[in-house]
Amino acid sequence: MGRGRREIPRRLGEKLKKIRLNLGIETYEEMISRIDRPEMSLYPSSIYLFEQGEREPLLAVLLRYARLGKIPVEVLIDDDLDY
Repeated sequence: MGRGRREIPRRLGEKLKKIRLNLGIETYEEMISRIDRPEMSLYPSSIYLFEQGEREPLLAVLLRYARLGKIPVEVLIDDDLDY
């Protein structure tokens, strides 16, 4: 019983981008300043890859996005839920 790699929710990137834009944050650097913690080590390229759906953020990053967007984290990870 092996564990395969889980697929990234296909709408996650668009939801993360929508949160950033709804907050009026235009740059990846500014977004990092709003969500980064020392243990996260985020870079502008990280935010870009998250928003493109090419990389899935750590749970701690998803929680920060959800809190900033004032939405439950389930909305971010469930493709059937809209934001």
